[in-house]
Amino acid sequence: MLKAVSTYLYVKERLHPGILDGLVRNGVQAIEIFAARQHVDYANRKAHVKEIAEWFRGSGIPLNSVHSPLYADYDWGRTGGQPVNIASTDRAGRIEAMDEIKRALEIAEQIPFRFLVQHLGVGNETFDEKKFEAAMTSIEHLRAFAKPLGVRILLENIPNELSTPEKLVEMIRGAHFDDVGVCFDFGHAHLMTSVREPLEIVQNYVRSTHVHDNQKDKDSHLWPGAGSIDWKEAMELMRSAPQTPPVLFELEWDEKVNPLEKLGATFEKLETA
Repeated sequence: MLKAVSTYLYVKERLHPGILDGLVRNGVQAIEIFAARQHVDYANRKAHVKEIAEWFRGSGIPLNSVHSPLYADYDWGRTGGQPVNIASTDRAGRIEAMDEIKRALEIAEQIPFRFLVQHLGVGNETFDEKKFEAAMTSIEHLRAFAKPLGVRILLENIPNELSTPEKLVEMIRGAHFDDVGVCFDFGHAHLMTSVREPLEIVQNYVRSTHVHDNQKDKDSHLWPGAGSIDWKEAMELMRSAPQTPPVLFELEWDEKVNPLEKLGATFEKLETA
């Protein structure tokens, strides 16, 4: 079981080598960078990206994935910035969204990584055939941009009607996206319905995960065991997938918890579940 963590845990602060060192000292074997500009200024390739690239080169730790940007500004939409939405039916807005995602993909020129984790639409988005077709066109464009960089697109199941497991599989099969996979988000699946059925639907396409918990009331990104997911069942299902993906924690910062003290024990608990 590859033990991985998303830097979403520290998304409110600037990512620096000290954060990454702390994760590795506590058993983390691979990293996902969460591409939020206030956290990782991916457009600042001569300074911030270069600093993080030097750490990866020196550490030998792989960058498993980059989470695609949700906003293009430096305060995560708090002052009116619009979400980065590749399912928008507004062509100009969709082009802007793809341009922003391509800036994040270009991290691969300095830090090679395997996967870009991509949302279809935004939270609670209703299904519409035009939105679905717009998202499909966007993915076609992004995968063509990502391929020369050595990056594959992974679609994430998020709480909306465009990103149900059924719709993700429909898009991958219908568009013959043979190199597109799925990042299975346990917390989102549990929030929407359950873990078992959604994971069984997408298991042939799962290449990475987002592991977090909730009480089925909100997308709270709790530590595994702090919500109501049956992790014994979840880990058994994950191990049965044709390609066992990394266990990648995507956790919310909690001032009451020192994550570096909790990581090792939590990974061990899941490994032995």
